[in-house]
Amino acid sequence: MSNAASSRRVMSPPVPYDRWLIFTVASLAGLGLLMVASASIVISDQQLHQPFYYLFRQLMGLTLGVLLGGIVVQFDSNVWKKMDGWLLVITMLLLALVLLPGVGHAVNGSARWIGYGVFKIQVSELAKFAVVVYMAGYLVRRNRDVKTHLGGFLKPMLLLGVIALLLLCEPDFGATVVIVTTALGMMFLAGMRLQYFVMLFVGVLLAMTILAVSEPYRIARLTTFLNPWVHPFNSGYQLTQSLIAIGRGGWVGVGLGNSIQKQFYLPESHTDFLFSVIGEELGLVGMLVVIGLFTFLSLRIFWIGRQAQKLERHFAGFLAYGFGLWLAMQFTVSIGVNLGVLPTKGLTLPLLSYGGSSMLVNCVVVALLLRIDYENRMIKLGLKDG
Repeated sequence: MSNAASSRRVMSPPVPYDRWLIFTVASLAGLGLLMVASASIVISDQQLHQPFYYLFRQLMGLTLGVLLGGIVVQFDSNVWKKMDGWLLVITMLLLALVLLPGVGHAVNGSARWIGYGVFKIQVSELAKFAVVVYMAGYLVRRNRDVKTHLGGFLKPMLLLGVIALLLLCEPDFGATVVIVTTALGMMFLAGMRLQYFVMLFVGVLLAMTILAVSEPYRIARLTTFLNPWVHPFNSGYQLTQSLIAIGRGGWVGVGLGNSIQKQFYLPESHTDFLFSVIGEELGLVGMLVVIGLFTFLSLRIFWIGRQAQKLERHFAGFLAYGFGLWLAMQFTVSIGVNLGVLPTKGLTLPLLSYGGSSMLVNCVVVALLLRIDYENRMIKLGLKDG
């Protein structure tokens, strides 16, 4: 064998990374770039005099995310278990800093960003990641307590309560729902007693209900989605425009770039309501493709987590379960809002909607999942210790 061939064999990884996961993520990210360009071209041209401003920003976020993911995938997944507590503390500090006048940046009445110029980060996206990592570590360290003692699952809920309070002060009700639901799902999968889970779930549901009706704008959102046509030019405006967009699409859509609703009729057409533009331009077929890709992605992530659990790699397994629950919850709620079957929330489609912070964090999540699957395969081949 030649030296070049020997070098190639040494440099290549012993096992390939999950091609199905890479293909699905690449398909969603590629479609996202296409649809962000289409959905934002009119508003970008009119307001910023740059037709592809949001496309370039999204492409920059994706590029940085891929580079960051390329670094993350090189490190053993257990590295994150050693820093889960610090990551959570740093995230809580950032959530508190966002609320300080002059430090946090407000958009549409919500102070969710911290940073300067183009280097801004939406801390709630980091909070989702930090909570999943922390919960995975906690469920490994305190697995017996979570299964047998009431205090075993109340302790992390106190920390989650602090994070939820900070998020609600922004306000960001959507991120709060995703984080709390994901944490509850992880504890259930860790083997929490059913009676404890039901008790905790009912308590959280009651608390969320009280919070939902504590503000007039939240009450309006909860009641409007039931019949948005009662106030089509007031509280029901955004949802009616979303439904009009989806209705215009029919089976195969009006064609890429031909959406009318994105022309200042549908607010947040390139972020929270991107799915409506997909429905208008690509029709029912396009919507089903998106739903199918997200469904396959979620199932693949849970499969990776299951493989890790079978190998008794419990931290990696809980990590994958948490990421799967988070992404499944977020895309379900986002699509449900666009279709008018759920109250309006400020949630974007992962990997699809415009948002640099979301794209960066999602790329890190995908890189970690690739690493977990890679380690699973290495252990099965006997090339790595469990």
